[in-house]
Amino acid sequence: MEELIQPGDTGDHETSSVIDFQTNPESYQHWRLCVEPPIATLFMDVRENGGLEPGYELKLNSYDLGVDIELSDAIQRLRFEHPDVGAIIITSAKPRVFSSGANIKMLATATHAAKVNFCKFTNETRCAMEQATALSNQCYLAVINGSASGGGYELALACEHIMLVDDGSSRVALPELPLLGVLPATGGLTRLVDKRKIRRDYADIFCTTAEGVGGKRAVEWGFVDELVAPSKMEEASLVRARLLAGRGDREGRKGIALTLLNRRFSGDQINYGYLTVEINKGNSSATFTLHGPEEECQGGLEGVLAQGAKFWLLQLARELEDAILHLRTNRSDINCWIFKAVGESEILNSYDSLLLDGVGNWFLEEIRLFWMRTLKRLDITSRSLMAIVDSGSGFSGILFELALACDRIYMLDDDAVCFVQLTQMNFGRLPMANGLSRLENRFMGDCEALAEAESVLNQRVNATDAIRLGLVTSAPDEIDWDEELRLAIEERASFSGDALTGLEANLRFAGPETMETKIFGRLSAWQNWIFQRPNAAGPGGALRRYGSGKRPVFDKRRV
Repeated sequence: MEELIQPGDTGDHETSSVIDFQTNPESYQHWRLCVEPPIATLFMDVRENGGLEPGYELKLNSYDLGVDIELSDAIQRLRFEHPDVGAIIITSAKPRVFSSGANIKMLATATHAAKVNFCKFTNETRCAMEQATALSNQCYLAVINGSASGGGYELALACEHIMLVDDGSSRVALPELPLLGVLPATGGLTRLVDKRKIRRDYADIFCTTAEGVGGKRAVEWGFVDELVAPSKMEEASLVRARLLAGRGDREGRKGIALTLLNRRFSGDQINYGYLTVEINKGNSSATFTLHGPEEECQGGLEGVLAQGAKFWLLQLARELEDAILHLRTNRSDINCWIFKAVGESEILNSYDSLLLDGVGNWFLEEIRLFWMRTLKRLDITSRSLMAIVDSGSGFSGILFELALACDRIYMLDDDAVCFVQLTQMNFGRLPMANGLSRLENRFMGDCEALAEAESVLNQRVNATDAIRLGLVTSAPDEIDWDEELRLAIEERASFSGDALTGLEANLRFAGPETMETKIFGRLSAWQNWIFQRPNAAGPGGALRRYGSGKRPVFDKRRV
């Protein structure tokens, strides 16, 4: 008997509970969303006893993963349900505190994996805010009406504009290094210098001073954009929000409701509408099978909007994102993800064509950007990724982009039943964090290889040609197929998970470095290491002794 898993339910998991990434505004514990187009306000009002795990209280608007799951959901809903909103104010509903950042006791007691996944998700959420500002003209404004410390200030840094109340006590700070022996984990260091262009010496002082800065110095050094008197804060924030909202034409846009996904667990399977995930504990793998629609896209833009959240491209993206987050967070024991696609290329390509022809239509653009974000989640997921192109496979266009996100692509050498197909979606419409398409990333610096791939645009490519063009990794025939796949998966399962994580993360991103790649690569790597060091996590480390009245014990030697 299949059973629908609701938020908060438990399942087959190595810890006490399964973390669910599905929620809705009616279920929020920590945020209040108020929408008055063209402006919306997100009030941070964290419930102290509303933590995901027992053992800590979320005081002073501190947050854990549960708080950020709600924030991520709100950001997504604002894009799809409220396209008439052009500016979002993020502020606190509590007096004299904006946010004290990630809850320290939660971090001190969490497993290393939990800390890493927490930081990864919060970074994805802040990048989604910046993407909404840059690509959807849905701009975020931070109104800091109290102290903003650590992750609280990092939340503000993800906004387009930062206002600070001039009340003599409100300040911004990144005190992680002096107080906790770790780094600001949600892109703070990178955004100070890459985004806000703050001088290195000022940033150095700021990040080694626990009390932070406020008042005129906060503006002069560039940590905030504007200082406003308490009596004028509400009026000034609305004026600024209206200016930000005026960047795009949003009149007449009607949103669609993002209903909860129908997700069912049945034994070792997770079943959605267009996605099935089958877990094999024996070889530590999970097979994702994506199903294409049964008929071509019809009804034009009006028909698509009428389908709303049930529109195939949108529903599948939501299901894939949920599955990625679920397995990434809850199933660290499953280290190899295998992707299959089933569908008719002509039908699949009709949906690609709609997206390509729908430039300027807000709904289709948001679906494209959603796919871009979802594929980026795969790029930074610490799992081995393999795509399998076999009989009846539907790796065409946007679904072939999923294959290109994998570390290896195996294709059955059988011209009668197996082919792949490139569309314009594979040539820059779904860029990676480094700004390149996955084909550009694959053929780094080889313009001839990229041109050859483009020469077969919209054509069915068999295994022989796919190997010649560099589109797949290996193309065994029917005799060797099962054995080669078995060996590849079993070999992966035998390696060190730590070493594989480092290997894959280094190989997936070629080419230019961007602010986003720095956050997920350089910063995450250092923080991952620091989280395990005795100065932070040891018995006398700063994380464990914070709030105890005992000074941390530091090994002062540099490694």
